Amino acid sequence: MPRFFIDKRPTGDIIILTGENAAHAERVLRMRADEAFTACDGRGTDYLCRLVRFQDKQGFGEVISIEVNRAEPPAPLVLFQGIPKADKMEFIIQKAVELGVTSIVPVAMERCVVRLSGKEAAKVERWQKIAEAAAKQSGRGCIPEIGMPVTLRQSMTTAKALGCCAAAYENEKTQALKGFLDANRQAGCAEGIGIYIGPEGGFEPSEIGALSQAGIASVSLGKRILRTETAGMAALAAIGFAWDI
Repeated sequence: MPRFFIDKRPTGDIIILTGENAAHAERVLRMRADEAFTACDGRGTDYLCRLVRFQDKQGFGEVISIEVNRAEPPAPLVLFQGIPKADKMEFIIQKAVELGVTSIVPVAMERCVVRLSGKEAAKVERWQKIAEAAAKQSGRGCIPEIGMPVTLRQSMTTAKALGCCAAAYENEKTQALKGFLDANRQAGCAEGIGIYIGPEGGFEPSEIGALSQAGIASVSLGKRILRTETAGMAALAAIGFAWDI
């Protein structure tokens, strides 16, 4: 069923699709009167609607029922992603949204191949559109936020506000992600969890040291070294399974 995010909650029984939503419904999906669609207010409420008509570049739908969206995690799930090459970042955003992240923080690290100097706003705008498309496809109740790129030090402010946070580090030999999640389940479920993933070249040891000083533990994702676009997906899937989010 087609899904659209709307700017605000309807005040009555009529949903109005405007702008790109209306154009996509009419010109791309070629929707017709009486077809069903879902409108989401971006705050966790879904409106099951019946299309009435298109008029003046707008789509009008009648609200049939209202439901609480059940696809959102109960607490923040934040991915701190070392910025990789463009195609990899787009893939990571798409799959991370499908796996339930509430926000993605792009982090400029020492071994990042890509430098976004002067292009940050344009990149984030594109990344946000990818997040929206993925949220529609996966039935999300909110569109995860893609933040502006920050330094590792700047990202720690967000990380410290979460219930717990870890960094997936290929040289970690003593603490597995599963053990970390088991030990922090109660705190994390209440206040949220963050996971740091390094860029293509991985973390510098000094970066792991800085994260450790900030109370962010390093964890292992297993016996094999994963690519940056794989590591985040493995970690998010493990978190979702362990905490049922």
